[in-house]
Amino acid sequence: MRIIGLAGWSGSGKTTLLAKVSTLKHAHHGFDVDQPGKDSHTHRMVGASEVLVSSANRWALVHELRGQPEPALGALLAKLSPVDLVLIEGYKAETHPKLEVYRAAVGKPLLHPDDPAIVAVASDEPLPAARVPVVDLDDVERIVDILIRHAAPIQAVLVHAGHG
Repeated sequence: MRIIGLAGWSGSGKTTLLAKVSTLKHAHHGFDVDQPGKDSHTHRMVGASEVLVSSANRWALVHELRGQPEPALGALLAKLSPVDLVLIEGYKAETHPKLEVYRAAVGKPLLHPDDPAIVAVASDEPLPAARVPVVDLDDVERIVDILIRHAAPIQAVLVHAGHG
């Protein structure tokens, strides 16, 4: 397994680039994959620490932290089934290699000057002052090439994060 992330401000287009791959997404807010009124939701609400929901199409395991700290990125990566490439959205502060997704209209500064883990920027405008390679945000072939070329082996990411 190889790991690379997408970093960028909300609205920059990270999710659009993740349409056809397995991903790990960090949420900065509460989220729920379950629906109130469903039995699985009720199981959690009455105290179950884990609920596994399964159907002929998919399964999902929901683990309630119940006040415990959020698991580190390395611990979460270790839970994934083996695949060739894992793209991580979020975890901007982590040290795994990342492609920055940048849209000028978002009005936020570039991340790459302050993040040495950013290997390139996918942007909707030229960035002549960039210190890393810049690729057009719509050039999916070049973006995929960058993601594959710079993805780090999972063991290197885990060791660097203190989980190897």
